Amino acid sequence: MSIRDSSGKSVLSGPRRAGRPLDAAKRQAIVDTAAHLFMHHGYAATSIEQVAAEAAVSKVTIYNHFGEKRALFAAAVEYECEKMRGHFSLESMPAGTIRERLTAIGEAIFAFLFRPEMIQFERRIAAETEHEPAIGVAFLDAGPRRMKNGFAAYLQHAEAAGDLVIADAELAAEQFVSMCKGMGDLERRFGGVVTTQDRTRRIAGAVDVFLAAYGVRDEPVQHR
Repeated sequence: MSIRDSSGKSVLSGPRRAGRPLDAAKRQAIVDTAAHLFMHHGYAATSIEQVAAEAAVSKVTIYNHFGEKRALFAAAVEYECEKMRGHFSLESMPAGTIRERLTAIGEAIFAFLFRPEMIQFERRIAAETEHEPAIGVAFLDAGPRRMKNGFAAYLQHAEAAGDLVIADAELAAEQFVSMCKGMGDLERRFGGVVTTQDRTRRIAGAVDVFLAAYGVRDEPVQHR
């Protein structure tokens, strides 16, 4: 199996042996099970045998169709992050002004990243990366970088629609996410409490600054 980044470069690959195609339901069961185990137990503590047992498939089936544990990990991370990327799709985007749409995206990003299981997962992956850096690279390629690319694509669409003026959509995507998280990103990592008021204030402020930099209309700042 080959996992490729946005440029088409292969970032993870493993041998794909001949065999019957894996039906969609069985593949989904494997990836769903792997995502749950990796997120709750970490990479090192999750084995192919565990995934096979809980997904009710053989270990050989997983190896035949994913090639190696790291490729399965990448597929599981991609699956989790697709839940977030869905918020950037044109079909799921709520109607409203660009301010309202960006606020909705900020809320979705915050809710996704601040899930207790995501915080736990990131801590485990960070610890495991000290011993096996490739795991960290696999996580970045399959997760955060794919999400950034998805958000950047949405920003490009918003620019084409005349809502924004952005020269570097990928940089703008990073800036928006960073502003939405603010100190909350550190607070969540080190046991601090992030209140609903903190979240609302940070996201609203991020939208204000983002539109001041990239907005095309003289939209008044929302004073709070």
